[in-house]
Amino acid sequence: MEIPQKEPVHTHNLVSWKERISYAVSDFACNLSFQMIGTYLMFFYTDVFGITAAAVGTLFLVARIVDAIDGPVWGLLIDHTHTRWGKSRPFFLWFAIPFAIFCVLCFTTPNLSMGGKVVWAYITYIGVDVLYSAVNIPITSILPSLTNDTDERVTLSTIRQFFGTAGAIIVTVAALPMVNFFGGGNQQKGFFISVLILAIISAILLLITFANTRERIQTKSSRKSIPVKQSLKALKKNWPWAIVIFINFIYWLGMQTKSQVTVYFFKYNMHNAGLASLVLGLQIVALLAVVITPAVAKKIGKRNTMLMGMLLAIVGQLILSIGASQLSVAIIIVATLVGYLGTGFVSGLIAVMLADSVDYGEWKNGVRAEGIVTSFSSFSAKLGMGIGGAVTGMILSAGGYVANATQTATALRAIEQNYIWVPIIGFGLSAIALLFYKVDGVEDKMQADLAAKHQKENEEE
Repeated sequence: MEIPQKEPVHTHNLVSWKERISYAVSDFACNLSFQMIGTYLMFFYTDVFGITAAAVGTLFLVARIVDAIDGPVWGLLIDHTHTRWGKSRPFFLWFAIPFAIFCVLCFTTPNLSMGGKVVWAYITYIGVDVLYSAVNIPITSILPSLTNDTDERVTLSTIRQFFGTAGAIIVTVAALPMVNFFGGGNQQKGFFISVLILAIISAILLLITFANTRERIQTKSSRKSIPVKQSLKALKKNWPWAIVIFINFIYWLGMQTKSQVTVYFFKYNMHNAGLASLVLGLQIVALLAVVITPAVAKKIGKRNTMLMGMLLAIVGQLILSIGASQLSVAIIIVATLVGYLGTGFVSGLIAVMLADSVDYGEWKNGVRAEGIVTSFSSFSAKLGMGIGGAVTGMILSAGGYVANATQTATALRAIEQNYIWVPIIGFGLSAIALLFYKVDGVEDKMQADLAAKHQKENEEE
């Protein structure tokens, strides 16, 4: 295959605004489709397609077992890919359309028996999950190849997160109105048409990312296939990577339990399902946090910025518990604003800290393996989301939840546990893990050492 030409190691200001935006729309595209799945698929399965909550919870858990294999496999495939477009970039071209197709299939309702419905759900959900990794892992794995400038990475990740959050807001606010508009009272039809539109847009945007991004950081090791054993060496004693992966797992476990029962909470606990779109739309405040993340991180460090976000998220959940107990919409809105402000600081930095762990792995172990190192980001997030989905299903089932019925006090408490208390556990454990993250203190020396190493390698070739 054609080998990319070497380019200078120092890449300050090489990422144009056209490329920044093209990179960012990749996350916008993923969130348009996958946010629909993460927020509404469980509700769709139980209240529209007619599958029990327990069966859905089991499905989500089984899908995570598959992810234990497919995430790292995609990472290894990236590390073994060498084309004229680079290592990560071609995956947007190859898998944008298959991902979009399976998104639509997830919200398709064929006339089947209960067993047939469960089988259909397994095939389509696991399929979209695997294909999501194919287009989402490259978003993170390509970042270390776009630039080696720390501030530029924060900027790129911030712009990406801004667009990703915007995509999530659009879906969470517009999804149910779209379903009602296109369905005209038929939720099966409404969900299908809505997801079809979102999936087409997603595929187009991922192809734009492919067309306009460039992998310019080329090292001696990244220009050749890395054996699996050597790739795994990049993870040896890579504590920053281990910490970020744990945070990504436990954070998304808590976030998923909350997002999946948002519609349930407002439909059954607050007796107004329409409030779900309003409250989810308050994610716009997260954009404020995303915008100021680079400045805050430059001032107090990436670790401290994320830690502040986790603490704000915990405070938001505690305020939410008061609002839920008093059935106060005003208090719930305040709590939601505080919580989204906190998660805005968190979401913009995870990809940056993973990119730093790629550098750390090379610095400590001499191996630069962008694919395998960053692939665990998607794996850990989806594992957390899947276990979160299983926890949600088990708690709802244990509480006696019955779809489209008046819920018992036990069922209402089960919904509240998912919406308020499980996320607090996730945010709290993440905050504790961050106390052990020490990369900010050695970053300048690490980057200087790597720049010298890359320069020497290029001169020797």
